[in-house]
Amino acid sequence: MPDAIFHFPPDFRWGVATASHQVEGNNRNNQWWEWEHQPDRIAHGHKSELACNWWQDAEADFDRAAAMGLTTLRLSIEWSRVEISPGRVDTAALDRYHDMLQGLRARGIEPLVTLHHFSDPLWLKEKRGWANPDAIPYFTRYVEQVVSALRDTVKLWCTINEPNVYASLGYILGQFPPGVQDLRTASIVLRHMLQAHSAAYQLIHQLQEEAEVGLAHNLRFFDPANPRNPLDRTAAWIRDLWFNQTTPAAIWRGWWLPPLGFGPALASRHTLDWIGLNYYTRDLVAFDRNAKTTAFGRITHSQDAEPLDGGYGELYPEGLSRAIRRLASLGLPIHITENGIPDADDDQRPRALLRHLHQLWKAIQGNIRVMSYYHWTLVDNFEWADGWTLPFGLIELDPQSQVRTPRPSAALYAAIAKGNAITPEVIDAYAPELRPVLLPA
Repeated sequence: MPDAIFHFPPDFRWGVATASHQVEGNNRNNQWWEWEHQPDRIAHGHKSELACNWWQDAEADFDRAAAMGLTTLRLSIEWSRVEISPGRVDTAALDRYHDMLQGLRARGIEPLVTLHHFSDPLWLKEKRGWANPDAIPYFTRYVEQVVSALRDTVKLWCTINEPNVYASLGYILGQFPPGVQDLRTASIVLRHMLQAHSAAYQLIHQLQEEAEVGLAHNLRFFDPANPRNPLDRTAAWIRDLWFNQTTPAAIWRGWWLPPLGFGPALASRHTLDWIGLNYYTRDLVAFDRNAKTTAFGRITHSQDAEPLDGGYGELYPEGLSRAIRRLASLGLPIHITENGIPDADDDQRPRALLRHLHQLWKAIQGNIRVMSYYHWTLVDNFEWADGWTLPFGLIELDPQSQVRTPRPSAALYAAIAKGNAITPEVIDAYAPELRPVLLPA
C-alpha cells in the first residue's frame, strides 16, 4: 500500500504573518518605542531599532516569500505613521503602504491587512489609550483614512489583532505598555476594543462593499492540571472565560460575558465575515490560593510535553485542531492568522510545523472551512517584551547587519506550499522521525 499524501484544498492559501512595529523599523511615534527606551521593560534591554527594515525595503522579503511559493501575506498598518497627531494624516505613509500592497499583488501574493496590531500612537496613549471611550471614534477615523486610501489593493481586512492579549498583557500582567495590573481597567479596555472592531466592521463595508472583514483571536487552552480537582477545573474555566470566550461572544453572538458585562451587545452582533485563529500552545492550570492576581490559577505544563525554547510553553499541536473545532461552532470561514514556535537552531520547527499542519489537514477533512494558513513568521522579528530572544522566523535575521539566512524549515514550508500537500518525501527529508506517527504502516 502506498504512503498517504495529505492534500489541501485547491484554493487553499499558504502565507506568513507579520506586524508593523516588529518589522518596519524606527516606529518612533508609538507607545512601544517609548516602552523600549524605559529600563527593564524588554528582555536584555533589546530595542526594535531598524527591526527588519521593511519601511525601506519590504520588497526584498516579498521576493523571498514569492520564491517560497507563498500566495498570501499578512501585515499591519502602523496607526502612528498614518495619523501622526489627532486628525493629521501623513499621506506619504499611506502611499508607501499602497506601494507595498501593490508589490505583493504584483508577486501573486494576496495581502491580509491588520489595522491594529498592539501599537498605538503616542497621542492616543496620552489620552489614556483604549481605557478612554473616545478611542472608539479615534480608531474609526483612522480606519476610514486607511481603507479609503488602500481599498483598491486590499480585500481581506483584520480590524484588531488579539484584543484579549492586548488587554491581558497590558492591563493585568503588566508586561506590555502601559504596565497596569487591574482587571477592571483591562475589562474596560477589552470592551472598548471590541466595540471599535464592530464600528470598524460597519464602516469598512460602507466604504468597500466587497471587503471581507474579520478579527484575529488568540485561543490558548487552559486545561485543569488535575481534571478530577474541582478547584483546578474552576481556575481553568475562569481563565478560559476571560481569554477565549468573551471576544467571540460579543462580536458574533452579540452578548457581553463577565467581566466585560452581562447582557446583549446588539451593535456588535454578527460583525464578522471570518474569524482569525492565532494558536501557539496551551497551559495547565492548578488552583493556588496565593495567586490572587491571576484568578487563583498557577500555570504548569505536562511532564510529558516537549518544552519550547525561551520558556514559551509546550509543544501541543493537537491544540490547533481543538481550536479550529471550537471556532467552527461560529459557522464562519476560518483563517489561521498565526501559528509557529521560537526556535533559533531549527531543531524543533520542522517537526512542529509538520505536526501542526497535519492537525490542520485533519480538521479540514472534517468539512471545516479553513481558508488559509499564515506561519508566524517569515523573518525573525522584534518579539515585543521578549525583544530578539524569541526567533520565530523561517529565515534567521541578524538585526545589526540585516543579513538573512534561511533555516531548513523555510525549504520545508516552501515544499508544502508549492505542492499544496504534505508528502512522504517531505516528511522523510525534514522530519523522518515523524514517519511512524504521520504515516503508520
